[in-house]
Amino acid sequence: MDYFLQQLVNGVTLGAIYGLIAIGYTMVYGIIGMINFAHGDIYMIGAFISLIGFLIMGVVGISYVPLALAIVLLMAMVFTAMYGWAVERAAYRPLRGSTRLAPLISAIGMSIVLENYVQLVQGARVKPLQPIVHGAMTISSSANFHVTISTLQIVIFFLTLVLMACFTYIINYTRLGRAQRATEQDMTMASLLGVNVDRTISITFVIGAALAAVAGLMVTLYYGVIDFFIGFVAGIKAFTAAVLGGIGSLPGAMLGGLLIGLIEAFWSGYFSIAYKDVAVFGILILVLIFRPTGLLGRPEIEKV
Repeated sequence: MDYFLQQLVNGVTLGAIYGLIAIGYTMVYGIIGMINFAHGDIYMIGAFISLIGFLIMGVVGISYVPLALAIVLLMAMVFTAMYGWAVERAAYRPLRGSTRLAPLISAIGMSIVLENYVQLVQGARVKPLQPIVHGAMTISSSANFHVTISTLQIVIFFLTLVLMACFTYIINYTRLGRAQRATEQDMTMASLLGVNVDRTISITFVIGAALAAVAGLMVTLYYGVIDFFIGFVAGIKAFTAAVLGGIGSLPGAMLGGLLIGLIEAFWSGYFSIAYKDVAVFGILILVLIFRPTGLLGRPEIEKV
């Protein structure tokens, strides 16, 4: 039972990170009906900006951990959001009136460009980071095993809950959220009624990139090592989480992320870690067979 609880803690932590990335996928898809396959690489850029931020904190002598974390988090969100805005302006806006295949190809091309850009600028070697957040608490123990939850895992979990609540409120109760929902329903009619569609879509990309930056910071702190290729695998799994939970649904994206994190943790703990990805995508196939809209997704009904 103690081992089960430890894997549960690990799975929830990993799932929270996947959920943050998946929200970016589901927000973009919910508004313009396009899968932004460069989103995983935006998350990777957020991780590198976080690492650079910690190096800057060390150079200027800011050693108080909460202050350093707050500054680096703000820095990562701002600069990564700028990357998200630039990607939308350069790769997606010029193709908005074309067929759906063109933006999809552009997204894949932008993903390759971002990966190679970071590889050229930062190098191909992995970048380590010394542990910054220390401390852990024991929640259960037996003669041979102790169930612990680290301070960083607690921070990741509660930060994810706070961000999820904030953006759910934004989508449901603010002017921006109404503009996003109107753009989702009918882009042309929303434009005729005074909604600035281009600005709404750009802000959506900016918000998704900022959330990906938070996930990048958490991964950098949690694993202590990053490279230019981490965005590909994380992006595919976050996309899987969005589809699993019901793409277009923010709670569904978070639920899908948590489920994938739990599947990976329990499969790695009780079976073979080499086949954890097989288990994740196997569950996805089963869900798509028996519930094609995902766990919280709703079928699209077109009125004619």
